Amino acid sequence: MGILDGKNLLITGVLTDSSIAYHVARLAQEQGATVVLSSFGRAAGLTKRIAGRLPTEVPIVQLDITNADDLANLADEVKKHVPHLDGVLHSIAFAPEAALGGNFLNTEWDDVKVALEISAFSFKSLGMATLPLMQERGGQLLGLDFDATVTWPFYDWMGVSKAALESTCRYLARDLGPKNVRVNLIAAGPLYTTAAKGIPGFDEFGPMWQRRAPIGWDTSDPIPTAKACIAMFSDWFPATTGEIIHVDGGVHSQGGP
Repeated sequence: MGILDGKNLLITGVLTDSSIAYHVARLAQEQGATVVLSSFGRAAGLTKRIAGRLPTEVPIVQLDITNADDLANLADEVKKHVPHLDGVLHSIAFAPEAALGGNFLNTEWDDVKVALEISAFSFKSLGMATLPLMQERGGQLLGLDFDATVTWPFYDWMGVSKAALESTCRYLARDLGPKNVRVNLIAAGPLYTTAAKGIPGFDEFGPMWQRRAPIGWDTSDPIPTAKACIAMFSDWFPATTGEIIHVDGGVHSQGGP
């Protein structure tokens, strides 16, 4: 018997088997959950291929997080596979190259707004699109984060987007709480996923993080972060919302270099 027996989850962002989202999906199935994935466009082929490595076959629904029609149709598409949702994982982030890599002062608004819409505003969009499937029974809207309380080298407007994501989480917790939905974030340490490879200079995070983490940190291991997500989707955090849970080896608590 698993801690997610009988639960239905929608998981976004499964593109490779090194991603946090993939391991959340895998562990969720192992813990008894029914999983639905989302994808769109050219990425859908990647999602379908990687989904074949999961313990159990999963359906994949269409979702471009910036497409109003996809958002409007999402609940109906998910209901073709499960009658309701107990949890939703937001594993969606993107910033144009011009918004990263030390170009903060020169980044134009057109690039900034893309980062903000896809990485922060989309959390609200996903929450509202799936609310009809969670409101009656209660659910968890969970997002993946990277600590935005300080600046990070090269992270630039993605760091600003993560700060916006964290604020969005708090406001969603306020407004979705009365509708029976908890809203939280998991702030992971740096992991060498496909998304991370797109950030110039990201490989410099690893040695620094390993040096500062009181209990150590493995940049190649997404399992601790995925396990935290599974715990949040379980019945063991019924009174937690608006929270940022750090899974980073303790670096967020340290003041020294």
